[in-house]
Amino acid sequence: MEDWGYQLSCYGESGIQTPYIDEFASAGMRFTNSFSTAPVCSPSRSAMITGFHQNYIGANQHRTKAPDYEKKPLPYGIKPLTHLLEEAGYFTCFMASRKEDLNFTLDRPVYQGEDWSERKEGQPFYAQLTFTGSHRRWERDTLNPISIDEVQVPPYYPDTEMTKRDWANGLEAAQLVDREIGEVLQRLEDEGLTENTIVFIIGDNGRCMPRGKQFLYDGGIQVPIIVRWPGKIKPGQVNDDLVSTIDITKTILDLAGVTPPHPLHGKNLLNGSTKETKYIFAARDKMDETRDAMRTIRSKEYKLIHNLMPERAYCQFNRYKEANYPVLAELNVLYMKGELPPEKAAFMAPVKPEFELYDLTNDPYEINNLADDPHYAEIKTELLSQLQNWRENVIQDQEVSEVFKTGGWPSDYPTKTLEEWEYILELWKPWVFREPGEKAEHPGGEISKSQLIEVPGY
Repeated sequence: MEDWGYQLSCYGESGIQTPYIDEFASAGMRFTNSFSTAPVCSPSRSAMITGFHQNYIGANQHRTKAPDYEKKPLPYGIKPLTHLLEEAGYFTCFMASRKEDLNFTLDRPVYQGEDWSERKEGQPFYAQLTFTGSHRRWERDTLNPISIDEVQVPPYYPDTEMTKRDWANGLEAAQLVDREIGEVLQRLEDEGLTENTIVFIIGDNGRCMPRGKQFLYDGGIQVPIIVRWPGKIKPGQVNDDLVSTIDITKTILDLAGVTPPHPLHGKNLLNGSTKETKYIFAARDKMDETRDAMRTIRSKEYKLIHNLMPERAYCQFNRYKEANYPVLAELNVLYMKGELPPEKAAFMAPVKPEFELYDLTNDPYEINNLADDPHYAEIKTELLSQLQNWRENVIQDQEVSEVFKTGGWPSDYPTKTLEEWEYILELWKPWVFREPGEKAEHPGGEISKSQLIEVPGY
């Protein structure tokens, strides 16, 4: 599921009904501490399909292009999961979408086909299906519309009808995807493949909302991982191990009996090795032409975020977000009018703290930054030490270069005047509040007319 987190009924989200995913989860194992390695699609998918953190393989810059960032071949003799499986006799295919989103080049196609029906008779197969309905723009569900009275939004968002309607629209879009997933699972059943097929349902990165996608809060990196394997995985399991989407790669290759030429960063989800995991790590770098760099370490109890470019605002200009996030417009209007309380206004500030530390047990929404609290100094020191070790010895992290700092879209903030944001907020209302089945024009094109920012050299 593109751009989707724990907003499913089997994870306890209010208002939504995802019966096919729920039934799937009841037949297998659902992970409740599962994360992606990046908060946006191309770095995250590059990591998943190789089994290595995206920075280690040079695939960390989202929407990589010349002149200062170009896609390069994978280093160290690393091969994507699909090529390793192909060499082991599997047929590989990419279905339901044509958006591969990989930040590296290969000497042959990533996949062999577009449907597992193309394989030879009896040939084992690997199929990857990407469902785009949970990605913005979010279609309404005419069969099961969700009232704003049924939903609960995180406390860092305004508790307004606009925010709740936008949130509910996202949940409705996920309900549509749930039915698509149900159709695929039924096809496996109809073709007699269910008993001999291991299936994962996952997200590539967190939800496409402010403080979600593109950021290292849980809203940006927490993704569902649910796995079913009849006769091999006991039904109804809930697993709270700290796990990552690159663990899926390791699991699949182990099950296929394939040993990659370069040891993977992930662990096998099914052999108990993830019980020993104390931390997960994630990184964010360039997002389109928005330049920012962040690293995070998360345990079950705490999260430390190191903002490598604290001089830049969280909400510096990004064309995609400003043309797709109604709640971002509402946040900007309320912030510039001085109507946001401190816990909501922090994300709209013109600069960031270098460090953010959150006690996830007492503050699951990551609102109260404890980085400067002396009572948490020892925890901060330990987490920072572990984060530095990961950066230096695992992903061989690069420092933020002057080319990176000076390139891309302008970092000035606010990106618009109050009057401009108020106008944009009005543009959003007919789209956000449209009824199920009602035709309405998405205002992204109109909003983008005021966002024609050119980048020198592009």
